[in-house]
Amino acid sequence: MAEEDIYTKDGTTDFRNRPAIKNKTGTWKACPYILGNECCERLAYYGINTNLVNYLKFQLNQRNVEAGMTILTMSASIHGLKPQCENNVCHPTGVQTGVFFLGLYLIALGTGGIKPCVSSFGADQFDDSDEAEKKKKSSFFNWFYFSINIGALVASSVLVYIQTNVGWAWGFGIPAVAMAIAVASFFSGTRLYRNQRPGGSPLTRIFQVLVASFRKIRVKVPADKSLLYETADEESAVKGSRKLDHTKQLSFFDKAAVETSSDRIKGLINPWRLSTVTQVEELKSIIRLLPIWATGIIFSAVYSQMGTLFVLQGNTMDLHMGKSFEIPSASLSLFDTISVIFWVPVYDRLIVPFARKFTGHKNGFTQLQRMAIGLVISIIAMLAAGTLELVRLREVKKHNYYELKHMPMSIFWQVPQYFIIGCAEVFTFIGQLEFFYEQAPDAMRSLCSALSLTTAALGNYLSTFLVNIVTDISTRHGNPGWIPDNLNYGHLHYFFWLLAMLSVLNLGAYLMVARWYTYKKAVVSIN
Repeated sequence: MAEEDIYTKDGTTDFRNRPAIKNKTGTWKACPYILGNECCERLAYYGINTNLVNYLKFQLNQRNVEAGMTILTMSASIHGLKPQCENNVCHPTGVQTGVFFLGLYLIALGTGGIKPCVSSFGADQFDDSDEAEKKKKSSFFNWFYFSINIGALVASSVLVYIQTNVGWAWGFGIPAVAMAIAVASFFSGTRLYRNQRPGGSPLTRIFQVLVASFRKIRVKVPADKSLLYETADEESAVKGSRKLDHTKQLSFFDKAAVETSSDRIKGLINPWRLSTVTQVEELKSIIRLLPIWATGIIFSAVYSQMGTLFVLQGNTMDLHMGKSFEIPSASLSLFDTISVIFWVPVYDRLIVPFARKFTGHKNGFTQLQRMAIGLVISIIAMLAAGTLELVRLREVKKHNYYELKHMPMSIFWQVPQYFIIGCAEVFTFIGQLEFFYEQAPDAMRSLCSALSLTTAALGNYLSTFLVNIVTDISTRHGNPGWIPDNLNYGHLHYFFWLLAMLSVLNLGAYLMVARWYTYKKAVVSIN
């Protein structure tokens, strides 16, 4: 084997900061430790999150991950920190409530550190310059999302049962143990990991390009783009990053790479006056991602209905499973998780090889095509939810069930809409993970992963905003509105169809920006 084939060509190093040896590090040798960590960490997170509202309501009398897990366990089990309860009524002290919320804030802090980094770190185990490894990387994102949902499935079924029927000390203690296992799993693979070199603050480099561009607002960009400033050697000026080739779009920022006499101080480059082509292209890459990122917000608003209006819709239906057991309406989100667990291997093992025969693409579909398919499926999910609600309301009207709390229509009619959203996740959310990783500059991948995750939060805000607007407009002149307290008098299907219409418009916008999108061009491997 030639010496150049022994080491990775993407600049990654091993745990001793030496060039990573290809056959001893990375790929699927290292990924099981990362996937095990993610599965246990998500089990711990959802083990707290899924049933948190009941703990707040019944243990701390509130109205309608990691370090914090230990504190939550202590607050639920240590005598001095656990609220005293009599006749199912609890009386928490200020200290007990404070310890509980301290635990939650620590979980939020820890999750914020893990979430945007772990998927990028897992993908870093595959060398982009090796076609065989690059092909496996796409599969990694599928199984990464699969491991998340395995953890969520155990949490939302087994742990919820333990918290409700055994006790909160066990219910919070098991997630704490799971988190310890997650940490142990992660560090067990240390010798096998490939590590990207830290490239410094990406935000600093972005602002340097912006400042340099506006300082040279009157400077003319040369027609010959080879005259733009770039380091002369093979290694990029950004540590741990490959050089990026110049692209024609967003040419205003090329001004930052035009060298003038005032750009050097005592012979040294002033980074706030002169940027390399690679640094300029980093900024361009981020800007090009933003329209694609924005189209994910409405999809996230659709996804958020599982925890809100789907639950309210389910509350009006027959909750019985058998003669005596009643399933909580919120528990139907299990079918979304089951759907993801079903569709991930189907997509990876069946759909991709089948699509590859027609498209010729190594991954079956491009990442942009994959996300588009998910957006189409999300429209179908909203149409299904709206159709079910229309049928339900017709039954209410036909049999005068208006004041009936649970009408004789099984809640399991909701399963298709949950299952369809799970399918949409496999296409859009996993496609987003892979797309933002692949198209992010090498030294900004965690930043771009964090950016993609913000669509979930903004989707929830958008959903809340739409509900408020719809309620305000539809309740005028004494009307009950689309979403009244008693949904039997409402028109919830209108809201689902509104989301379907917005999703159609969003799909149109997505297709336009996807057609306009220019992929990044990495030009020189480093090592």
